[in-house]
Amino acid sequence: MSEDKSFHEVVRARHSVRSFLPDPVPEPVIRAVLEDARLASSNCNTQPWEVHIASGVVRNQLSDAILAANGSGKVTPDFSFSLGDYHGVYSERSKAQGAAYHQAIGVARAAFDERRSASERNLKFFDAPHVAMLFMPVTGDCVRVAGDVGMYGQTFLLSLAAHGLGGVPQTTLGFYADTIREVLGIGPTLKLLFGISFGYPDPSHAANRYRIDRAPVEQSVSFHR
Repeated sequence: MSEDKSFHEVVRARHSVRSFLPDPVPEPVIRAVLEDARLASSNCNTQPWEVHIASGVVRNQLSDAILAANGSGKVTPDFSFSLGDYHGVYSERSKAQGAAYHQAIGVARAAFDERRSASERNLKFFDAPHVAMLFMPVTGDCVRVAGDVGMYGQTFLLSLAAHGLGGVPQTTLGFYADTIREVLGIGPTLKLLFGISFGYPDPSHAANRYRIDRAPVEQSVSFHR
């Protein structure tokens, strides 16, 4: 980690990494990232995140179980999600991201088998040696708690970038909540929001050589004076 790397540089260095080197991240580095992430803001300082990190043999068992669940159609999300729920500009941004990613990795729109294989890389954690599963307790309508976990996740991702690592938040992993709880030995009271695969980025992979732009400030912020 560069001691003189500014927050400005870290924010702009962070991006979703979708291919990783097999080298495991040393435990002291992972713990350093976790020390940063635990300082994230939360409502009333409740710190409602419950994080489970799988590496090595358990990581492989987890991926195999998720792939098997996917193959048998065993989808068990704790929270609903559908791209079809997005509308207007939000739908346009989602479609633009998907198109840019598939173009970067050379998968044509009509190449259904290749698109399926590309999608399954999510369930293999994009070959990352580690995956963090972010669970949360049920509290009210869960919106506030989910926001807190989101702030934890962003702090985690920024710390990864600051340490020269990469990560990708994956809503897809939340579709297999029961399978993941079973493999990791987690009770039903904790709900899975999303996972973050992480490790050292593979700079040679096409998935890591494209960037998607963000909307200008003027499109999402209104100033009232």
